[in-house]
Amino acid sequence: MEYIKRGTSAFKNANLALFAGGFSTFAILWGTQPLLPEIAREFNVSPATSSLSQSSTTIALAISLLIAGSLSDVYGRKSVMTFSLLASSILAICTGFATGFHMLVFGRILQGITLAGLPAVAMAYLGEEIEGKSLGMAMGLYISGNSIGGMSGRIISGVLTDYFSWHIALMGIGFISLLSSIIFMTLLPKSAHFEPQSFKLTSLSGSLFSQFKVPGLTYLFTIGFLLMGGFVSLYNYIGFELIAPPYSLSQTVVGFIFIVYIVGTFSSTWMGMLADQYGKNKILPLSLIIMLAGVLTTLHPNLWVKIIGIAVFTYGFFAGHSIASSWVGRLALHDKAQASALYLSAYYAGSSVGGTVSGSFYHQWDWPGVVWMIVALSVISIGISMRLGKRENVRST
Repeated sequence: MEYIKRGTSAFKNANLALFAGGFSTFAILWGTQPLLPEIAREFNVSPATSSLSQSSTTIALAISLLIAGSLSDVYGRKSVMTFSLLASSILAICTGFATGFHMLVFGRILQGITLAGLPAVAMAYLGEEIEGKSLGMAMGLYISGNSIGGMSGRIISGVLTDYFSWHIALMGIGFISLLSSIIFMTLLPKSAHFEPQSFKLTSLSGSLFSQFKVPGLTYLFTIGFLLMGGFVSLYNYIGFELIAPPYSLSQTVVGFIFIVYIVGTFSSTWMGMLADQYGKNKILPLSLIIMLAGVLTTLHPNLWVKIIGIAVFTYGFFAGHSIASSWVGRLALHDKAQASALYLSAYYAGSSVGGTVSGSFYHQWDWPGVVWMIVALSVISIGISMRLGKRENVRST
């Protein structure tokens, strides 16, 4: 059967479905992030401890991604993604009833496990079903759904918390995600190029380790780890910075700061298309340099300049993630779902490690401490991306 091409109804349906799925997944995943100051206050815990309500989800997600991709090789791409979306939405509603910090963290761990289905499989689905010339755009549109979901989840939770409580906020996100899950099930075309495989633990571990032998993939896994470590560090603690004097912003206003995510929706698609045209080896380092410039700008004390810096940082981050994730699909020689799962596992492991470690930097040196940690991660990422680009240039000549 033919691959799905840009301009067809199947292409539109696939992108709308994965947009809705990404929206649901990342609204749930990041819905607690702007609530960290509120969670710290209610449960009388430190900022770093409150971040466990976020980090516990991402570390559970990072581990589960390794299994979810392989389960989709057995049970099919669409079925695993559908189960993931429905189960996560129901758990999000249930988490709103948590009455203690440990109960909240436990619920978030369960969410991390169920959330793994869509991000582990979506890139493999796109790689299998979308023609090569349209893949960069399709991947960018999928990641734009992720960015809008992450943005909306943060804004919705911030507003609902101010008007009601963080319990109502989490339940509201769950109900919205349930509706998005139904849209996903209705629109996503069935896999035409998927070939089911039997599940064998020994072959799974062997194929997972073999991915590290593919030239270039380890570089991309490392870039994903560093990218997300820096990104989550900024967004975990910017709320603490803006709620405190001299800014003294409300929870609702801080939630709306995340509207800068909209630039990620644009950059993931636009820079993905530029990477298709001019080469990933040129556009990826550029994206990371933009990210670095953005985080340095947030050191300025003026609120509007700080917000512009966050927007520039977000633009570079989503561009870099879009390019790196699509590059994984191109370099993987076999078991593309597993290669994508390894990339995302490293990506979310970076979220958990960076998001928690940067709490110590914030405690010790306030906002500048977080910024200089992100700067270090960004500089290392730029160096690795340039090394990867040279390797690819050599291979192509």
